[in-house]
Amino acid sequence: MRMLLYPIRRLWHLCRSWIRLVTFLLFIVLSIDFLLTISLNPPLTRVSTSSTSSDNIIRKDRIFIASIHWNNELIIRSHWSAAVLDLVRYFGTDNVYISIIESGSWDNTKNSLRDLDMELEKLGVERSIEILESTHKDEVERIPESNEEGWIWTSKGKKELRRIPYLAKLRNRAMEKLKQLAERTDGQGKRSFDKILWLNDVIFTIEDVVTLIATRDGNYAAACSIDFSNPPLFYDTFALRDISGEKPITQTWPFFLVAESRNAIKSSSPVPVKSCWNGIVVFQADPFYKNPSLRFRGIPDSLALYHLEGSECCLIHTDNKLSLTKGVWLNPNVRVSYNSKADNIINSKGGRWPSKREIFKGIWSNRWVRWTRFLGRYTERFVVERRVRLWRNEMQQTKHAEVHEEGIHCLINEMQVLVENGWAHV
Repeated sequence: MRMLLYPIRRLWHLCRSWIRLVTFLLFIVLSIDFLLTISLNPPLTRVSTSSTSSDNIIRKDRIFIASIHWNNELIIRSHWSAAVLDLVRYFGTDNVYISIIESGSWDNTKNSLRDLDMELEKLGVERSIEILESTHKDEVERIPESNEEGWIWTSKGKKELRRIPYLAKLRNRAMEKLKQLAERTDGQGKRSFDKILWLNDVIFTIEDVVTLIATRDGNYAAACSIDFSNPPLFYDTFALRDISGEKPITQTWPFFLVAESRNAIKSSSPVPVKSCWNGIVVFQADPFYKNPSLRFRGIPDSLALYHLEGSECCLIHTDNKLSLTKGVWLNPNVRVSYNSKADNIINSKGGRWPSKREIFKGIWSNRWVRWTRFLGRYTERFVVERRVRLWRNEMQQTKHAEVHEEGIHCLINEMQVLVENGWAHV
């Protein structure tokens, strides 16, 4: 009996020794990982508006500023108008043009923009601020033409107005002034621009815009800020895709699946992405002057029938040929927000954001999702790609047409329509 127990005890002691060794090594590895993790988050790299370099480089740019608004009175009056006026003063009235579309708001957005218009008039800046009387209710209740694009048959048994083509139409309307200014013959003189600056209804500063324009010393097709409404969650998941075309896997820092994008944001460096919008985006203007010019769009109605949708703010980067050579970049040094509470957190004067606790939690949340949710990501991609293949086959068989959608990475398993009080999934 003793002879039988001896090897068992010996094996047990050996196993305990190995367990202790593995536990010790694991403790060392996790300790090192913890120290490396909390040491992340270098200080933000910003371009000061008072620096000589920003005066010499950025102020030479001629900026076409565009924006669309719907029910944004509070942010316009509290922050946005003042920030736009600051931009005009900084760049100079001769170097900017402002194109704003308001689309049927039911709050007092119209009057807030009229007030801004009067202030811009005092500064002598050229601008176009269109106040549209047609509301969402008017738009969704009208009867479309038989072949009118942007409408789709839904499960309700009726044609409904798709959200994305509607937004794309508004954005293109705001951009119409760009070519009109370059071709005008009214005696005021032709005007052209170096950059297109799109502003959402966000809290921002001159330094935000200057830092964004200076991303990679101007070597980009487009550069975006990152936006927040309820930190630590970032806001615009619909338009943002990492460099491989993957959606962000977490809404908390460091957001991304692919190491190239993830590592860049860890070092607060410009992040290579396939697409972004996220509050503020600056484009090189050249593609918008081409013939045919770069335009915003939705996916075809025939593809949307397969219960797919893609943001116009994502597809624009796919269609922009300059994206292939100069890239699209998210600048994590430019953080904008949709309310004061969020702004006080992400641009805190009292310390860095995210905090060490949020960094540690975010890193491990990101790892957990990367390691455990691969099946869900694969399934989602498979569903989208399968529907695109079915669409191609259907169009080939019924229309005898070869169709393609280059922005497959923009697509999600949703159908979105405009409704009286906003938009809805169907």
